[in-house]
Amino acid sequence: MHPADFDPLSDCPDPSAGLAMGDIVRVGDRRATAMQDAIACEQAVALEYNGIAHAALLASPLHLHELALGFSYTEGIIRSPADVLDMDVETAPDGLVVRLRIVNARLHALKLRRRSLAGSTSCGLCGVQSLAQIRRDLPPLDAPERPWTARAIESALDQLRQRQPLHNLTGATHAAAWADADGRLAWTYEDVGRHNALDKLIGRLLREPVDRGRGFVVVSSRASFEMVQKAHAAGIRALVAVSAPTTLAVRLAREAPMMLAGFARDGRCAIYSRPDYLDLDLDGSRT
Repeated sequence: MHPADFDPLSDCPDPSAGLAMGDIVRVGDRRATAMQDAIACEQAVALEYNGIAHAALLASPLHLHELALGFSYTEGIIRSPADVLDMDVETAPDGLVVRLRIVNARLHALKLRRRSLAGSTSCGLCGVQSLAQIRRDLPPLDAPERPWTARAIESALDQLRQRQPLHNLTGATHAAAWADADGRLAWTYEDVGRHNALDKLIGRLLREPVDRGRGFVVVSSRASFEMVQKAHAAGIRALVAVSAPTTLAVRLAREAPMMLAGFARDGRCAIYSRPDYLDLDLDGSRT
């Protein structure tokens, strides 16, 4: 089959699966083979609050109620799930629209926030001109009731690798999961965007009677400033990332304070903030 004869990629015929099948040419050992492969769906998802368009995300078309709830909370648009009166997902010509109806007090706060950002011409974080504008004024976090163990972190990471069906099929998604104090995973969410995966998880945590001060979050990505801030906003005391953190992420984690671990893989990790939240011997051996 010549590449020009390939059928166009179907636009995620089953959004609930989060993937589509597409024609590819696999090249290896000096051979080219025409075949089909699983490709992760990525769609534009617009968020509207009481008819006001506020944000557009590129996301996997899965668990959009959790995504909208988690995003609204971690971005400070709502203060609790009770602030959302209604939520609907609709198909639009260019993607999906999540329409939220929020209480008047939060709508007023959102309008004031939008007004304060109007007219900004700087590039970068959604038109925000300085770090002071993107950093939320969040209360400090209390220490966990008891330290976590390296075994709990290792167990959570082992389970995370097994709970990423979209990644296993496509190789194109990130995951965020909630682990209890012993490292048992309760919920795992995948998305093409690491921030979206974390927002989906937080959206679920907001609806569950779970003590967010006792468990921890593991993510399959790097730990950026936004990831740490979202976790802080949700009252999460520890974020464990498979990849590296950034300097701003480390700074925020130390000020929160919360435990931040990076390069968590193969039974090892690097603790960048609050190593005292992990139960270790003085020589660093696991307990």
